[in-house]
Amino acid sequence: MAMNFDQARQNMVENQVRPWEVLDGRVLDVLRHVRREDFVPPAHRQLAFADLNLPLGHGEVMMKPVVEGRVLQAVALKPEDSVLEVGTGSGFLTACLASLAAHVTSVDMHADFTATAAARLKAAGIANVQLLTAEAVNGWQPQGTFDAMVVTGAVYRIPDRFLTWLKPGGRLLAIRGESPVQQVVVLTHEGNGRYREESLFETDLPYLAHAEPPRRFVF
Repeated sequence: MAMNFDQARQNMVENQVRPWEVLDGRVLDVLRHVRREDFVPPAHRQLAFADLNLPLGHGEVMMKPVVEGRVLQAVALKPEDSVLEVGTGSGFLTACLASLAAHVTSVDMHADFTATAAARLKAAGIANVQLLTAEAVNGWQPQGTFDAMVVTGAVYRIPDRFLTWLKPGGRLLAIRGESPVQQVVVLTHEGNGRYREESLFETDLPYLAHAEPPRRFVF
């Protein structure tokens, strides 16, 4: 029997995401209407709504739906916001961010991810996204600053340069720390180089390239 994807998407929102303290109506509406099944790798389409990290290739994964919901709620996007996403991945979170904000710039170092996400976003009718293929931890530098940043891969520590890309009042969400117990944190730029930090919940995701913990030598 063919899966009813529309019903499965509604069930994901009501039975997984909402019970995990995601109560923002705009976020729930986006998760109901953006077709997550169209952004997962075809081999895993039947698992599009499972409470699992789905493999994308290059050692990367697509976050669980509950984590995506909490991330979208935590960055508290306004319709006029400009957003930077570091790590495009499947393009699904990109699509959700773009549905909540005015414009999204999304950077990924894997050209195949960028190309696949571009095709998926076009098919979904989402046009307010700029996709770039670049390495963001050490290399790429944006032309301006942003109202919000979402870093979709883990970092052992948040690179200082990321903080300089936020406007005053801007929010940066990152998954920080050492696997298997990483913290999802939001840093809010309060002006004059001051940042307020809030720790939200624990998770475990692969690291961004060049953002892994330092190697420890055992004698």
